Amino acid sequence: MTNLILLGPPGAGKGTQARMLMESKGLIQLSTGDLLREAVAKGTQAGKAAKQVMAAGDLVSDEIVIAIVNDRLDQPDVAAGVIFDGFPRTVIQAEALDNLLKDKEMKLDSVVLLEVPDSAVIERISGRYTCAGCGEGYHDLHKVPAKPGVCDNCGETKFKRRVDDDAATVSERLKTYHAETSPLTVYYSDKGLLKRINAMGDIDIISAQLNEVFDRTSN
Repeated sequence: MTNLILLGPPGAGKGTQARMLMESKGLIQLSTGDLLREAVAKGTQAGKAAKQVMAAGDLVSDEIVIAIVNDRLDQPDVAAGVIFDGFPRTVIQAEALDNLLKDKEMKLDSVVLLEVPDSAVIERISGRYTCAGCGEGYHDLHKVPAKPGVCDNCGETKFKRRVDDDAATVSERLKTYHAETSPLTVYYSDKGLLKRINAMGDIDIISAQLNEVFDRTSN
């Protein structure tokens, strides 16, 4: 069993790399967003608490998030190893995760930081849009339809952008990310677990580097 954490700013490709690592190594991806939705749908105790908080328009507390992660780590499929994607976000969550893993006789093998400059993050996110019909993803600079205005996948002519993908909003999200993640990098670096990968290159090259980290830590 090998357990990893993927850190990185929004738009760094954490979700993409986690999925590729799942396919190549058989790990289970644990994304807090997905875990929250799953817990709410299943009506678990933590899920009910999260639903109540979200219905009120408030942020889900660390205690609820940790309870949901705790429940998920009790499921048998995590024996294959897990990738924590987007969790922990703070040192408090990191300390809680350490305690959870210790209680379950699990350990954290590596923390990988996918590094992308802020300017590139803003370009990546603010340029994103999707097909309104099938959801195929596009980008103003890096992936445009072969025929302008027509989806390559389904032929739809309508596209949409997320309202929070504009440059100003992304800049604010980055400020929050840096404030939360800087202490985390120190925390895991002090434990000798932090690895840094330049996430500006080709997706397959980044994946190969991530696989190397996995192979080194799983031996």
